[in-house]
Amino acid sequence: MARLVDVFAQRLQVQERMTKQIADAMQEHLQPIGCAVVVRATHSCMCNRGVKKQAEMVTSSLLGALRDNADARAEFLVLSRL
Repeated sequence: MARLVDVFAQRLQVQERMTKQIADAMQEHLQPIGCAVVVRATHSCMCNRGVKKQAEMVTSSLLGALRDNADARAEFLVLSRL
């Protein structure tokens, strides 16, 4: 998982797109019933330049059963504390 994240994190892009790309890659190669990816990241552009404040962003991508089944989605969100 860490290597998969590293592949997409090395590219210059927005966090929302990276989250979706990670979920799509897992869905394509592992073919699970459902897939969920939650990315929590600190943006260095906000910390090192400009306002110099910690800026943590959380993005998520849900596919398959976790997107279609409300009970499964709710259970995942509770377990991941989002």
